[in-house]
Amino acid sequence: MKFLNQFNNFNIEAFLDGKRIIATGLSEWTDRESGKHLGTVVEGVIYTDNTVYKQKEGEHLSNRFEKLKFKVNKDITVPMDAVIVPVNPVATVYGEYRNNLSIKCDDIKVLQPKRA
Repeated sequence: MKFLNQFNNFNIEAFLDGKRIIATGLSEWTDRESGKHLGTVVEGVIYTDNTVYKQKEGEHLSNRFEKLKFKVNKDITVPMDAVIVPVNPVATVYGEYRNNLSIKCDDIKVLQPKRA
């Protein structure tokens, strides 16, 4: 079947609830085909994950230390090791195993300049 991904919704707010994300990098966001500058990619790592997941009996897994990339459609700077929160994020799950996440947002809010 084709076009099924047009009907998938991912609740990024629920996914990020209970998580603390630390900024780890910045890079330029460019269009892959044209090379046109689109904004900034803010890289982060999930430092704390208190999200309750449905897991099989005996499993104790989390997304702690998983990396995330936030595509922001403007040029911004974010201090490294800052606690960050994406502003108005929209996410899409992709990949053969549906285990990749593309996140676009309007901005990045810095909660703490550096983690304690």
